[in-house]
Amino acid sequence: MFEAGLVKALGDVTLTIGHQELVAVLGASGSGKSTLLHVLCGLLAPTSGRVVFEGMVPAGQRAWARLRATRIGFVFQSIHLLPTLTALENVQVPMFGVITRETDRITRAAGLLERVGLRDRMRHLPGQLSGGERQRAAIARSLANTPTLVLADEPTGNLDSASAAGVLDLFTELHATEGVTLVVITHDLDVARRCRRLVRLADGRLVSDTVVEGAGS
Repeated sequence: MFEAGLVKALGDVTLTIGHQELVAVLGASGSGKSTLLHVLCGLLAPTSGRVVFEGMVPAGQRAWARLRATRIGFVFQSIHLLPTLTALENVQVPMFGVITRETDRITRAAGLLERVGLRDRMRHLPGQLSGGERQRAAIARSLANTPTLVLADEPTGNLDSASAAGVLDLFTELHATEGVTLVVITHDLDVARRCRRLVRLADGRLVSDTVVEGAGS
């Protein structure tokens, strides 16, 4: 709840997401999608109920912070690349405190950027990259510490149709090859249809949970 309990962002939502699933959470603006994402990764604590991550209930914000640093990756609509750092440096940011040796961080970041098609752009600043390239760099950053779960909040919302299609292709490819669990928050049905499971929210409530045959392949 927000505003001293006057706004109930989510209510009676029971959801189980299995290992290596590809899930879209679909709903209109204000349906509770982003709130659900924040609850799933411990950025918000539910006022009732609990969140179980890999069989355990994390004990407080310190435990959640450690999980976000080592087990959970994020891709945001607004991307949030640091403008004064190159793509290679941006991808290394989550590694500080996790990967000690600088050479190991550089090697890991370079490999991820090559994986997302930015081999020749890794020394460029975000302002020198296209929108699609910046989002690809953000996806590489989300994989920096080999997470088991990646949460993407409207990852194509600010992209043109061609760039959006490229990002979605990359997501489905990475899901297939990296084996991560991927949850995509979206209001776009075309995006949702690329996922294998479709969860719909309306007014903070779960209204449907279906498997999309043939999606994600």
